[in-house]
Formats: sequence, structure tokens, C-alpha cells
Amino acid sequence: MTQPPNQPPQDGFGAPQGDFGAPQDQPPQPGYGYPEQPPAAPQQGAPQQPGVQQPGVPQPGPYGQPPQPSGPYAQPGPYGQPAGPYAQPGPYGAPGAAQPGPYGQPQPPGPYGQQPGYGYPPQPQYPGGPGTPPPGSGSRNPFRGRPALVIGAAVAALLVIGGTVFAVSGGDDKEPVAKPTDDAKPSASASGAPVNPGDGSGDGAQDPENLNEGRQAGESKVLWYKEAPDAPGNGADANGMWITDKTAVKSAYKQLVAYNVGDGRPTWAPITFPAEICAVTPQKTSDDKIVVAYKNGTTDRAKCSQLQQVDLNTGAKGWSGEVADGAAFDSAIQVSLTLSGNTLMVGRSQSGTAYDVRTGKKLFDKKRYGEACFPSSFAGGPRLISVASCDAAQDTEHDEVQELDPTTGKVKWTQKFDKGWRIEKTYSVDPLVIYSTNDDKNSWNIATFTAAGKFRSQVAFDEEFAPDCGGGIALTGDLEGCRGLAADANTLYLPTEATSGANEIVAINLSDGKEKWRVKSPVAESMQPMKVEGGKLIAYVEASYDAGGRVVSIPTTGSKHTPTTLLQNPQGVAEIESGFYSKEVAWVGGRFYLSTSRLSGNDDTKEKLMLAYGK
Repeated sequence: MTQPPNQPPQDGFGAPQGDFGAPQDQPPQPGYGYPEQPPAAPQQGAPQQPGVQQPGVPQPGPYGQPPQPSGPYAQPGPYGQPAGPYAQPGPYGAPGAAQPGPYGQPQPPGPYGQQPGYGYPPQPQYPGGPGTPPPGSGSRNPFRGRPALVIGAAVAALLVIGGTVFAVSGGDDKEPVAKPTDDAKPSASASGAPVNPGDGSGDGAQDPENLNEGRQAGESKVLWYKEAPDAPGNGADANGMWITDKTAVKSAYKQLVAYNVGDGRPTWAPITFPAEICAVTPQKTSDDKIVVAYKNGTTDRAKCSQLQQVDLNTGAKGWSGEVADGAAFDSAIQVSLTLSGNTLMVGRSQSGTAYDVRTGKKLFDKKRYGEACFPSSFAGGPRLISVASCDAAQDTEHDEVQELDPTTGKVKWTQKFDKGWRIEKTYSVDPLVIYSTNDDKNSWNIATFTAAGKFRSQVAFDEEFAPDCGGGIALTGDLEGCRGLAADANTLYLPTEATSGANEIVAINLSDGKEKWRVKSPVAESMQPMKVEGGKLIAYVEASYDAGGRVVSIPTTGSKHTPTTLLQNPQGVAEIESGFYSKEVAWVGGRFYLSTSRLSGNDDTKEKLMLAYGK
């Protein structure tokens, strides 16, 4: 069929790859990827891409390069010619001259296993194009290389990332898998006294100093400020912040702490676990419950195997369970947790198990399938997404993504990625937006998919994006680990990297991968998307050492996208606000919440945990 101008075939990138490795009842969709061989003649019956030119001739659009074979079944997409550190391919896959400037330089490795940061590559590599820069750099950005098509080299079988199965005492075939907790009440510290709630008092009194002193007209009010509990000298995780109508709950090392959203007084006694918290559900259920995982000991060999459901509004403990190891190399040393409706998906290194989050009852297993496909990680929310590494250390090695029915585990669709592309993160689940990388080609890709799992578009322009995706440890299977971005049905909102002064937020059309509009931060500090609410993008403009941050709204439609300030935080608290390390932010009910996701363990000063602003 005729394709729209400058677009790849709608069936995916390249010819169908066959059903190898896919469930018998669900043939996979054609893979898409980064061609690895010289151009080959189009296969008979395959759709022709418009504007295909002979090598050496400039192409009219980013998808102009002919498909190239990347394996025995898959026809690679238009990202095909490897480029040296200085000489980059021509604009659409044709050989090009040496390129001056930053896009021609080799990039330093980034946080994802020594992979370059994403966002500022040697040259854009859109489908068929030059090596497009990757989205971002430094510790906040997963890959620095160039945009390309499907990414994600599968790792060796011993290192496949991922899922989790959890068994209850007596083995995984016994039900119920979960058991009620003996004590359904919130716990206190081991000594029986309430843990310090973070204000220095231990009894929920107000902050020891008046942070609103000297507040100027028009500035927001500090509702409350909390310091962190003690953490070990090597630091500890503090991932997880959940806001309900009544309570703000924060995870910190071994504890869950809860504060009244309006005045910061503890709403229930802190829950202290026997060992550190190692995984949490980023989402909460519709009735405000979460699940946390904590270690089964305090040694280096301890596993992330103990599960506990908690009610955010009351602190009451619900069911509990234990994650069991699976077959060889399928370990519960680290697990991932995600929620999709009433389904809790627990992932371990090579498999996953789903439970009813309300009762802990087992729903289904997501195990190895095909010849050698190991479900490695999961993402939840409105949809349940599974990522698998297949055929490790073989010529057919690749990653693939599936959507699962959250109640039955039935595969709705499968989409393969070409060899060499590694699926790293989901930027959004509904609509599905996947960020992937190709280490060999020093490239990155942001691709979007339809509800049926078909390729929809990819970001195909040269930009250095900078969402906060953390360090990205492979074995965690944390597909949902990115903050500082947002999406609605038709648009992806990404922040650019600020090299000096203000950055920008770019609105990207998910239908064609092109820029819709962009807006600059109103001050010389970075601005990051938080959410889309009421037809407007809500963003946080970071504080500096002498100026408070602010929350702004940006119209998503129309011709003007000027930020309007919703909350201007006080200058008198700017030093505290700007001093938060590894921030988590939230805008809920007209209040702005800021917390840290990592504790340094520094005993010399009290660490910051959480700060709330309102009017």
C-alpha cells in the first residue's frame, strides 16, 4: 500500500520476522530496527518507501533509506550506516562528509551500563538518516548516541533482566499465595516509641523554625518540612511518594512515614520494616493501597523477597507474601513491582507472577516462552506491558514487548525489536512510548505504538532531551523509572537538557514524531513536566540557591503556550528547596510536594526528606 510521505511501513520497521519466540496463539508483529547490512533489493510484495535514493544522493525525508537486512527474518529500518566519530552519514543514510561541532564528537558513557547519554549524539539518525543525537546526558539521561530505530541488545541468559514470581510458604503451587499480616495496625520503632517524624520532635509538632518568616506577597506558603530518618553510611534508597486526599506517604530506607497533607502532622505511626525497602509500586490502587518489598535480611546476600500491602490512609497492613526464587538464574535478589488495575505484577530476573492486589491471590505466571524468551521487566498503569529478552548469545538475539491482559495474562500482541536494540524505559504506558538504545551503533530511539501494538511513530529530530531516568541498574527491570516527562493521547512532553540557563519543554506529536511546539523556562532554571491536567501541562521550574521554584501551567492547544504561574515558592526557603537531592515532585489538589529519592547517609547534617507548599 502507499505510505504517507517520510513514514516507514505501518506494519513496523522492516519485513515480518516470523513467529519465532512468540506465543503460539499470538504471532508477533513485524520487528523494527536499525539496519546492519548494505541496502538490499526490496522483497517481493514488500511496501516501497517513498523517496528512496541511491547511496550518495540526499534523501527527501527521514525515512528515505531503503530497508536493509538485519538478520535472517527481520528487515531493518532506515537507520543503517554506522558512522565514525567524525564522518557522519549523509542526511538520509547516504555517505556524508565530516561533520563539525558537538555532534561529531564521541560521547561519554551514561548511566545505563556504560552506554552514552541519550540526546546529544554525533548526528541524528532518524530512519534512514544520519546519527541523530540522543535525548540527554549526564546522570539524568540514559543514553548518549544518536536516534535510530529499535534498540536494546539482549543480554546473556545469565543476565536477562526482570520479572518475579512470588510464592507463599510451602511452594508456589499452594494457595493463597499471600497471608494476612499478624498485626494489621501501624507499627512503631523496635523500642516501641514512635519514630522521629522528621521535625525533630518525635510527636508530630510543628517544624522547629518558621520557614514562612519574611514571606513576600504572592509567594506560596510552606505547609510543612520534614527531615529524613537515619540511613547507613553508604546511603539508602527513598523511592516512592504517594499522595491521597488526606495523607502524603514517603518511603525512606526501612520506613514508611505518613503526614497530613495540610499541616504535616503524622497521620499514623511510621512503619519500620526489619530490613531496607528494596522495591515499591509506583502507583497506588483506586482505594489508596500500595505494596512494598523489603529484604529478608541485612547481609549482602539478602534478597528482595518480602512483600507487604499497606493502606496509605490508615497505615494498616494488609496481606503479606514472599517472593521465591525460580529456576536457575531466575533470582529474587532484586524484584520490580507494578500495578495495573487490581493486578500486582511482581517481576524477578527471568519471569513474573501476577496477584490480585486486594487479596494476594495468585492470578497467573509469566514464564519463559518460545525457544528462549525470558520476561525481564514490566510496566503498569492503564495497561500491563511485559518486556522479554530472547535468544541471548545467538544470532537471533533480540528484545520484544508484549501487552498482557492484567486479569488472565493472555498476550494481546507482540512486537519484536531488531538485534542490538535494548528496551530501556517506558516513557508512557497509555499511549505506549518506549525508549530504547543500541550500544553498538551508539544510538537511541523513542518510539510510540498504537493500542494494537503497531508502530505509530518515532521521534526523528535532533534534540538533547533530559528526563530524569536515574541510574538504570539492569537487574531491577525498572521500566517505569523515568520522571520529568508527561504524555497525553496525542502528545509527548519532554524537557531539553540545559547546558546553561533556561531549558525548554518540547511537545512532540505522537502521530508523526514531529515537534508541535516548544516553550522556554520563564527563568534561568530548568523546567520539567509533571502531568497533564484539565487540558494543560503542569510543570515544575526548579529553585536556585537564591530564588524559589514555581509550578506553572502551559496550554497544550492553541497558538500560545506561555507558562502561567500557579504557585511561586518563597525566596526564603530557596536554599532548602534547591538542596533536595534526586527529586521526586507531585502536584495534587493545588499543593506541591517535593521529596528526595536517595539518602546519602551523611551523619554530619540532618538530611532533607520532604517539603510541601500551598496557598
